[in-house]
Amino acid sequence: MEKIEIIEQFLDIMWHERGLSDNTLASYRNDLSQYHHWLAQHKQQLLTVDRLEIQAFMASRFDLGYKASSTARQLSAIRRFYQYLYREQMRDDDPTALLTSPKLPQRLPDDLSEAEVDALLAAPELDDPIQLRDKAMMELLYATGLRVSELVGLSMESVSLRQGLVRVTGKGGKERLVPMGEEAVYWTERFIAEGRATLLKGLTSDVVFPSKRGNFMTRQTFWHRLKHYSQVAGITTHLSPHTLRHAFATHLLNYGADLRVVQMLLGHSDLSTTQIYTHVATARLEQLHSEHHPRA
Repeated sequence: MEKIEIIEQFLDIMWHERGLSDNTLASYRNDLSQYHHWLAQHKQQLLTVDRLEIQAFMASRFDLGYKASSTARQLSAIRRFYQYLYREQMRDDDPTALLTSPKLPQRLPDDLSEAEVDALLAAPELDDPIQLRDKAMMELLYATGLRVSELVGLSMESVSLRQGLVRVTGKGGKERLVPMGEEAVYWTERFIAEGRATLLKGLTSDVVFPSKRGNFMTRQTFWHRLKHYSQVAGITTHLSPHTLRHAFATHLLNYGADLRVVQMLLGHSDLSTTQIYTHVATARLEQLHSEHHPRA
């Protein structure tokens, strides 16, 4: 079997059995292709390479200036690949079993204050159907904490305005119901009534928030729209595509929400992933204390 075929076979299994997203599969394909290319340059084979050679490959990534996070992600793909080969008896060992991932510094999510969120949400001009759509999307994102990929992929059947719920399928194909809240319901309903048909231009579509062409908006397009509104609002805090998702989690915790409830709403499978937001909330409280307490 050709080595590239083995990689594609592995990716098919990851898609069918693990429900990995297209973006994750694309990252795996790119990481494994780079690894395979390096092995070929060093006259090594996927099915016979040993642990020391894999360590040499990882060291080469650092020498080329790749970040620890990028190298750790690539090792994760390679590790899963060899676990698959071992399970399918294409190898009689797993050469990654004793490898350790690079230590990553804990990175706190970008923190928007409530005032900054208010300014961001107030930035769109509501007489424009595109900006009305963007307003509804940002309100829904802040109200639900959806991933951007989940937001842009919403279909009409996944949103119940009457019940105020949105049904999303997250990472690993896991489905969850998330309450929308009154503001998000109002703005989503208003966009559907006043702006959605204009963007669809007579097309029949199930997409809740269509692009100018009437199909699903890309994550990159939404990110550009978000950056535009942050400039309009005069926000200087560094934004990422998940800034409103981070704000959703941090502000819930600031107001005393239970960590496990936030975990469920965000769709995190591991509580430790959610716990990073407690650091943001604590840091904000410490800042407020130092700024306002007379003995700080």
